[in-house]
Amino acid sequence: MSEPTGLGRFDGKVHILPIRIYYEDTDLSGVVYHANYLRYMERGRTEFFRLAGVTKMAMLGDAEPTAWTLRSASLEFLKPARLEDPIEVRTSCPLLTGARMHADQKIYSGVTLLAHGKVEACIMTMSGKPRRIPQAVRDKLLPFVLETTD
Repeated sequence: MSEPTGLGRFDGKVHILPIRIYYEDTDLSGVVYHANYLRYMERGRTEFFRLAGVTKMAMLGDAEPTAWTLRSASLEFLKPARLEDPIEVRTSCPLLTGARMHADQKIYSGVTLLAHGKVEACIMTMSGKPRRIPQAVRDKLLPFVLETTD
């Protein structure tokens, strides 16, 4: 069996994804455009999943096709990232319930916290009905979760 592949690394239960700020990420002043922080968080969650061994974000070939979706997201901006800055997206999973995954995400430049976001993700059918997180997926995520409930 091969090791899960993905970008970044785990430091304990926290996934760390390094990213460099490119010109395309910024506005005219060289500051990262606010919506891009959500993109960085999405990349961080995706790579968290990949390194945990969850490689499918959508199960479209199943009898009842499903996909991960966000139920809620919040983001607090503290300091701006700028052109050429190396940043890190640090993703942790403080809670996994039977149907939802909570992610806490912090974006740093060095030791400086730039943004802090929280998301709640769940699995939905293509017609919008919520589904429990499959046990195989739960089993892969559990070693990285801080707390669980059913």
